Amino acid sequence: MVPIPTAGLDPADLTEVELVEALRAAEEQKCRLDALQVELAARLDEVVRRRHAAAGLPVDRQGAGVASQVGLARRESPNRGARHLGLAKVLVAEMPHTLAAMRAGWCGEWRATLLARETACLSLEDRRRVDAELMADPETTEGWGDKRLAAAARARAYELDPHAALKRSRKAEGERYVSLRPAPDTMTWLTALLPVAQGVAAYAALTRAADSARADGDERSRGQVMADTLVTSVLTRSAEPAPVPAVPVAVNLTVSDATLLGGGHQPGWVTGYGPVPAGFARELVATAIADAQATLRRLYTTSAGALVAMDSRARAFPASLGFFIDLRDRSCRTPWCDAPIRHRDHVVPDHAGGPTSATNGQGLCEACNQAKEAPGFTAATVGSAVVTTTPTGQQVRSRAPDLPPGDPPVTPEPSRPRVDVVHPRLQVVLDDYTPAA
Repeated sequence: MVPIPTAGLDPADLTEVELVEALRAAEEQKCRLDALQVELAARLDEVVRRRHAAAGLPVDRQGAGVASQVGLARRESPNRGARHLGLAKVLVAEMPHTLAAMRAGWCGEWRATLLARETACLSLEDRRRVDAELMADPETTEGWGDKRLAAAARARAYELDPHAALKRSRKAEGERYVSLRPAPDTMTWLTALLPVAQGVAAYAALTRAADSARADGDERSRGQVMADTLVTSVLTRSAEPAPVPAVPVAVNLTVSDATLLGGGHQPGWVTGYGPVPAGFARELVATAIADAQATLRRLYTTSAGALVAMDSRARAFPASLGFFIDLRDRSCRTPWCDAPIRHRDHVVPDHAGGPTSATNGQGLCEACNQAKEAPGFTAATVGSAVVTTTPTGQQVRSRAPDLPPGDPPVTPEPSRPRVDVVHPRLQVVLDDYTPAA
């Protein structure tokens, strides 16, 4: 193992393998230094508060100026200093496993910030529970990108406090707005805060327009086509305000049987967005059924959590199998990459014409799919995981998100009358549903 890089280390003296090892060692040292800064900031706050208390300052004034000292010491603004101090106090007092992961060198300050942010709405007991579940063992989140880590923490928070999560989501719809901010080089950021269904549907429509234009030979980039389509669709409307006809919202929601039919609390997953509270998922389905816009597709078996048989003799992924891989993997399967899936790739290409299956297929972004074609990169399936080996021999493991639970638990009938709008309408869909041959 190469020692931790220092100012005297000359990269020119290192081999390819040693360069990679030095990079990893430097990253682990950065995490340990992040942990040290956390502990120093929290300790500074304690010392200053003790001094202020001894000087007779009122409680609400004790600790004043600490955030500014933290910011100045880190060569940042007092506002950023306040954020660093707030995170430090939370990690030291409420998230011991995350702090221990930083000391061990496998969790940096930003990932700790994500965990603290996504669990801020929980009670101390529940926050510590999420902290232990996600950060006690490095294998739990190994290979997860920042988005996946934040989504997992958010989903667990929804599950632990479902009623508060649903209440917040209903209130948030009233806070939708559009804003404009300046960007470099005479550009602007036009931002819309929308409910998840409308936001995902709008983005999907722009994506489809870009894919269609590119397929027809349009030389503009994907992003350029999406931006031009958005501007054209907005500016070509009549200047006079007029009612806009309702457009069906296309949203792919993956949800467990237990959540959909049994009143379970496990969050659903909206493709292109992430986890949503269980109650919100049921409301989304009920609304779609009421508008005759719902279709149902069962993706998993319920006996042992195994996948429905989805093999094909074709070399290319069939549409149904490709759709399944997109829903299962959610984002690029390359470790730590959160980019949207653009390609479906065989983990081990079978030139002998073997079956194309969900097991040997994975969703990748375009950049990662091209990178793995470089000389020296190999990938293989080990159980349900994909192990990628780099040209220097470094191995990283990735696995798809866990499958949802199976059938809803059998619960006794409630002693009081209960109104369930979702279940009867879903039952009609289930009764009329015939799986494809």
